[in-house]
Amino acid sequence: MEPPEMINAGDLVLKRWEPEWAAELAVAVQESLPELRPWLPFANEDYGIEQARDFIARNFDGDDFNYAIFTTVGELIGSIGLMTRMGPDILEVGYWIRTPYAGRGHTTAAVRVITRVALTLPGIERVAIRHHPANAGSAAVAAKAGFAETGRDGDDVIREYRGA
Repeated sequence: MEPPEMINAGDLVLKRWEPEWAAELAVAVQESLPELRPWLPFANEDYGIEQARDFIARNFDGDDFNYAIFTTVGELIGSIGLMTRMGPDILEVGYWIRTPYAGRGHTTAAVRVITRVALTLPGIERVAIRHHPANAGSAAVAAKAGFAETGRDGDDVIREYRGA
């Protein structure tokens, strides 16, 4: 069973990425490069519509479930996803928010709702967030969303959902 195509999250709507949003995704990444570049390997000056199309195409591979984050008035403000790379019973949440929308609680709201959805999926017992220890923004989102540090993996802090 896969997560739903669309998730309502109060003032936000999470929708599985669609190919027609590639141009706006490229603009959002470019607009947010100063904040994204230190933490996300894909965030660089060369990120354009082709890279956005490649990312969106992977949304349909059955391993990762990526969502565009929209406001209820249709503004694309970020991305959030569930990834299977940590093992069979755990989903990892990855996210970023477009710079003009940072600091408003949108990322925390999106993490909370996608975590609830993830825990309803068959075989999923845990939800985790990985982030660099110096990424204070990501650490704050994880803590506000109810994730507690459970260990380290190389340079990454591992946090698992413990209930908000």
